[in-house]
Amino acid sequence: MKDIKSLFTTHYRLPKVDVLERVLKNLSPMERLLSAVFIVLLVIGATHLLYNVNALFLTEIPARGGELREGIVGSPRFLNPLLSLSDADRDLSALIYSGLLRATPGGELIPDLASRYEMSEDGLSYTFHLREDATFHDGTRVTADDVLFTIQKAQDSGLKSPKRANWEGVMVEKKDALTLTLTLKQPYASFLENATLGILPKHVWKDADAEQFPFSPFNLEAVGSGPYKVTRIKRNDSGIPNYFEFTAFRKYALGAPYILRITVHFYPNEKDLLDGLSRGEVESINTITPQSAKLLEEKGLRIERTPLPRVFGVFFNQNQATLLAEKPIRQALLLATDKDTIVNTVLSGYGVPIEDPVPPFLLTHTDTEATTTEARLAMGNAILDKAKWIRNAETGIRERKKGKEAQKLSFSLVTSDVPELRESAELIKEMWGKLGAEVRLQIFESGDLNQNVIRPRRFDALLFGEIIGRDLDLFAFWHSSQRNDPGLNIAMYTNSKVDKLLEEARRTTDPEKRTKDYLTAVETISSDLPAIFLYSPEFIYILPEKVQGFKAGRTTVPSERFLDIQKWYISTEKVWNVFSKK
Repeated sequence: MKDIKSLFTTHYRLPKVDVLERVLKNLSPMERLLSAVFIVLLVIGATHLLYNVNALFLTEIPARGGELREGIVGSPRFLNPLLSLSDADRDLSALIYSGLLRATPGGELIPDLASRYEMSEDGLSYTFHLREDATFHDGTRVTADDVLFTIQKAQDSGLKSPKRANWEGVMVEKKDALTLTLTLKQPYASFLENATLGILPKHVWKDADAEQFPFSPFNLEAVGSGPYKVTRIKRNDSGIPNYFEFTAFRKYALGAPYILRITVHFYPNEKDLLDGLSRGEVESINTITPQSAKLLEEKGLRIERTPLPRVFGVFFNQNQATLLAEKPIRQALLLATDKDTIVNTVLSGYGVPIEDPVPPFLLTHTDTEATTTEARLAMGNAILDKAKWIRNAETGIRERKKGKEAQKLSFSLVTSDVPELRESAELIKEMWGKLGAEVRLQIFESGDLNQNVIRPRRFDALLFGEIIGRDLDLFAFWHSSQRNDPGLNIAMYTNSKVDKLLEEARRTTDPEKRTKDYLTAVETISSDLPAIFLYSPEFIYILPEKVQGFKAGRTTVPSERFLDIQKWYISTEKVWNVFSKK
């Protein structure tokens, strides 16, 4: 016991400094060098070991900081969700405003200013509960009065808002300061999309009537509740904005954005926009031609891309061009259409060939059987041969006896003077010419095309594009009630089975049934071949490498690149794993 006690009470002393000095003096120069090297290696090894151990317990996470300089073509006029028309208007409005709900890049609708909502069993009523802590940029609380005011202004016929059609017939009832109910006349499965409308602050706009609304200074000096607030507008000598400066709104309902500052510069055309990118005035741009994007990609710039919910195709007017009412002719034209060539040539690869009247990501598609261009062309020629359309030995154009006269396989193809459509039309004319079809190209200015060709349905075949939108609703494009202007059924397609399916899909609140109805409708439309569906173009976004957290997702219009901008980040920091969010 005594020995154990003495073990713990014995004092141990390190050698004194003078002893260490004597030891070092007795070492030879070589021994001293080796000792120094050993000590250095020991320190380096220990430091490296500590660094690696530390790294095992650290995680890099987004941090607030940094600035992004964005460039767009055009100049803003109405930073107002009820009046926004141009891409510039919509881009800035997307930064400034937030709605009851917000779409995500994945296509979901999540609560934004609303904390939650309930839908009645019959699909007619939607009750929204606002967040208690939601505020506008000026610190004023967001209430049901602001939502009520915004919807009523959208419904005001005197304001002529582009959003009016979305809110016609919708009754709005305020329950209390933070609760309101929206009631429809009949169920509409896509109605919740309307709840993404940016909410105006009533206290800012209440004194502006319908006539004064478009002239209010708050159309530029906007106040919203979105992720960014306006802090500076730089104008030229004419008072036109050169750029806007935004700062992160720390009280944004979905969380304070990580990027602290965003500056948006405006350019009159794509050339000036690209020049601004080249000289470093801006770092990110969008809505440029595929050819320009290809050149930037070859220079090593970061290109983000995603298919747009737009369908481009050739729509047949079987009433005007009766020969196109013959399905074998339409089948042969389809087989001769090399969609990959169109995408690679016209869009420089920034597009997706399609087979159906919907974009590639909205419904699950069955791939068509892969065959070579030559094999498809041979199949098309065989179909026309069987239908008694014989090539004229002199002209090469197919003809068919109709009584004593010969009917030529000849019709017009109409499109807009947009370069992409003009070039696509020229390629299609060449492809169909290999079948022996005589195709007469007719190119119209966009306004003239809409007014004098599309609206009165005066065309044989029309190369045109349709914007389907994020939430699939094909009613306006393929229901027989929409055959005439202002309906969008430009192929004047009629099928009672499809009509019923589209009506049911619009009404049902069951997502599975809705998808099933749309799949059946799409399969039927594709089988009937009222149009040849060509491609969905891609949204192209040039973004600097420093920006992380971006997700392209389902972008329907350029402004939707900002759907989750509060999650983008430039700066990072490292924290212990236990403090990072899983």
